[in-house]
This record gives sequence, structure tokens and C-alpha cells, in this order.
Amino acid sequence: MRGFNSCFFILLGFVLFSCKNDKDAKTKDDSAIRYRYYNLQNRGWKSLTHSQKVDNINFTATEVPIVYYLLKDNKDDDLIKVDSLYEENKRDRIVEFEFQDQDEEDLLLEKFTNLDYQKGVEYMSFTIQDDFSVVTSKKDTIPCSGVIFERNFKIAPYHKLMLFFSGINPNDKIQLIYKDNLFRKGTLKFRFKEPILNL
Repeated sequence: MRGFNSCFFILLGFVLFSCKNDKDAKTKDDSAIRYRYYNLQNRGWKSLTHSQKVDNINFTATEVPIVYYLLKDNKDDDLIKVDSLYEENKRDRIVEFEFQDQDEEDLLLEKFTNLDYQKGVEYMSFTIQDDFSVVTSKKDTIPCSGVIFERNFKIAPYHKLMLFFSGINPNDKIQLIYKDNLFRKGTLKFRFKEPILNL
């Protein structure tokens, strides 16, 4: 009976010790993730912006870290979950793209697009995706895989798109190419000079 009690206490000690180690490891993982996101937050969420002006239209591209949207949706409660979502989506890139007239006129008016207003909205919502691509530092050309046109219903003096690209190395440098078929301003290139995020 004494041998059984000794084995029981040794086994109980082993189980308690291993549970403590799992908790310590989880705390260390959580601390490391918090530190990485703290550094990202202090660096600025919208880290890379490039603007060009052609005639009276300003074109602005901003590369936004995917983590910004993951944290925005998950609110920072479970950073290990956010980190695992990042690992699943780290080959995706998001670029915010804005169009603004220098006189703050609505760029979807027929005088800018040669389309009636509704056709301009439809172009921005669906067809414009084909006008964007990304070139990586390895000279791979990646087409836009999705676009969201943020309607502002003439409240803001600009129009904004969210562009999505997939299959890009997270540490790769990219250049956004926009072949402007809507306003007929030619091909515009927006070079982001450094990797977006080092996690």
C-alpha cells in the first residue's frame, strides 16, 4: 500500500508540474504576441502611403497591415487567436485606394468618366478590380482578387476602394499598378518602399 501511495503522489506531482508549465508557456506566448502588436501599433497602422496627382485628380494608395483588420474584428481579447488568424492570412495584402478631385467635385460625374452616374458606381463596384495588379520584388504580377467600393453617398469629397491581393510573401516589397480606364489618366505605379510588417 505504501508503494501505491508513493506512486500516486509522484504521478500527482508530475501532472501538477506539467499543467504549470503549459500555463507558463501560454503566458509567454501571449506576452510575445502582445509585444509584437504593441510595436506595430506604435509604428502606425497605416504605415505606407503613396500619392500621385494627375491633372486635377489625386490618387492615394495606402498599404494596411492585415493585422489591423484582424485586431479590429477580434478586439484584442484573444491575441493567440488573432496570431493564428494572421498565420492563415499572412500571404494576403490589403491596399486602400482613394480618388479625389482637387476642387472636391464628385469624380463619378459624367464629365470625369464619360459614363452616367449609375454606370460609374457599377464600374467602381465590379469592373475596376481588373484595373489593379501588384508586382512583387521577384517580378511576379498578381491580379487584384477582390475589391470593396465604400459608398459615401456624396458626404465625403473622395471615393475609396479596398483592394485585396493573395499569394504574396509577407516580407516582400510590392508595387501597385493601376491602369486607369475610368478617368483615362494612363498607368500609375505606386511603390511601397519597405516590407509592410515584420512579425
